[in-house]
Amino acid sequence: MSRAHELFELTRVRVLLFVREPEAIFWVFVFPLVLAGVLGFAFRSKGVQPARVGLVAGAGSEELAAALAEDEHVELVRFDVPEEARRSLARAALDVLLTPGDPPDLAYDPARPEGESARLRVLRLLERPAPGAAPVATEERVEQTGERYVDFLFPGLLGMNLMGTGMWGIGFAIADVRRRKFLKRLLVTPMRRSSFFLSFIGARLVFLVLEVAVLGAFGVWALSVPLRGSVALFALTCLLGAFAFAGIGILTASRARTIEAVSGMMNLVMMPMWLGSGVFFAYERFPAAVQPLLRLLPLTALNDALRAVCLDGAGPLELARPLGLLFLWGALAFAVALRIFRWE
Repeated sequence: MSRAHELFELTRVRVLLFVREPEAIFWVFVFPLVLAGVLGFAFRSKGVQPARVGLVAGAGSEELAAALAEDEHVELVRFDVPEEARRSLARAALDVLLTPGDPPDLAYDPARPEGESARLRVLRLLERPAPGAAPVATEERVEQTGERYVDFLFPGLLGMNLMGTGMWGIGFAIADVRRRKFLKRLLVTPMRRSSFFLSFIGARLVFLVLEVAVLGAFGVWALSVPLRGSVALFALTCLLGAFAFAGIGILTASRARTIEAVSGMMNLVMMPMWLGSGVFFAYERFPAAVQPLLRLLPLTALNDALRAVCLDGAGPLELARPLGLLFLWGALAFAVALRIFRWE
């Protein structure tokens, strides 16, 4: 049997086994869409939410109301009884409470982000500079696509999904084959060890096309995440990311004898990347001393490359380092797995 025919048959078997498992289909295709949809719509741009400002009746209340009316994002609620206004503030029905006086009294709960935001809005309106006075600072509104949090979040979710499906899908499959004593039967066949591993990577790449197409289309059309770079470069980035995590998944499961063992190993390997690779927040928030180590993680390289392609329109030269790092991770992990793997 030729090497190509051997690899084709092994890959075909892996694909058929995957298709016959509804749970695997759900976790690879359905769950990432649900996760991206929930987080994407939760963090989508909702516009400026109005601040509910309570105003107690009294001398000077009309002047205060006129000043607050200059901001369309202030919802004014008038009260004749101060005690009723206080109760509304205590129940969080108001963001701030303004009582006329010299100077006016501004009550708010500093533990509520809405209260702090409303306080700053009210103070800005009451302390507006006189006509012709120089502004304290110039203002710039950042609302365009590519600069929202959801634009930062979605490439990180895509990278996390490529890591999860690559490592869990391959690692559990190898551990399951070993648990069912099937590897001992393969030991007496003329199949090469490298072909056995490559069949898992080949099967992973078969479903990678559909996986990335579905998630990418959802991000672009449903969440309006931009894709400013080359589609071919985006596909290459996903391909190298899948290759890197497939290699790491094979290495992690190369000696594991039980499902519990491979599960623990997978969590141990992925936990630092979940926390430090910039999925939900930028890894630059970590201390400067650990940032060089975080940049060496494969998920960090994948997320950086995906964001560079999608948000910055980066070209091949800008992506040389992260893509090279992904290839190096995959190749080294695959080579080490070949050395330490045992059929029994």
